[in-house]
Amino acid sequence: MTSIIAVSPSDLSQRRQSLRRLRRRQVVHEIWRTLALCGLAGGLVWGSSQPVWTIQEAEQIDIQGNQLLSDRTIRSLLSLTYPQSLLRIEPQEIAEKLESKQSLIAKATVTRQLFPPGLTVQVQERQPVAIALSGHYANVCKQVGCNFLAVAKEGKSPSQQSTVGLLDEKGAWISIKSYTSIEKSFPLPTLKIIGSRDRYLPYWSKVYQVVRRSPVKVSEIDWQDPENLILKTELGVVHMGPYSSQLGEQLKVLDRMRHLSAKLNGRRIDYIDLKKPEAPAIQLLEPGS
Repeated sequence: MTSIIAVSPSDLSQRRQSLRRLRRRQVVHEIWRTLALCGLAGGLVWGSSQPVWTIQEAEQIDIQGNQLLSDRTIRSLLSLTYPQSLLRIEPQEIAEKLESKQSLIAKATVTRQLFPPGLTVQVQERQPVAIALSGHYANVCKQVGCNFLAVAKEGKSPSQQSTVGLLDEKGAWISIKSYTSIEKSFPLPTLKIIGSRDRYLPYWSKVYQVVRRSPVKVSEIDWQDPENLILKTELGVVHMGPYSSQLGEQLKVLDRMRHLSAKLNGRRIDYIDLKKPEAPAIQLLEPGS
């Protein structure tokens, strides 16, 4: 049989007093903790408004990794007003704004520095490797002549910005507007690609790598006709047929035809046909043409 232990009234009274003292201590601790948190928050608010944690000028923003864009250009894209509290700046938001505003910036990372106060902006730029022209604009250029550099600096209409631009090796589009923001001396790519970007974009990265390593220099890729890729090379115009994985082999065959013009005794070549690389053909110009 379970025994029941009797508790005296004095024991109960002592226990109640102990519980009341414990609750009072807990309440006091909560009050002190609340006061400490309020003091810390107030201190942060006060400290954030002090000059020691404030960016007073754009020169307190350190720009790293840029080669094409100047420090001044990148700082202007941040759209910050000064003085600016360092603790109110959102680094991720600024990085995303840089990437969306400037197509030459592939990736941006922004970090805050408290002592001394400042920002560090690390950028990864896209390197243009080709001038991209739509078929319509390229045909106009052939008829009346055009200068891409002049278009980049003067022609800023929406139609021109969408039909003329630059590509990096992955096919990312770099607009004319981005190009005009380059203050440093930057030579344009010598390679041109003509045609609808939607048509060649899925293959561009592979094609560029093949062309870049080609033993024969390629200056222009005409992709207007998907059934016949036309290259302008140092050996002349070459018809490749539909793009395929054998493009590299076709260029090697072309390299072996370097002495072709000497064997033709001055007869002019219209184009070289490499649609069947195992049996290359030459199309000569008609006499008098």
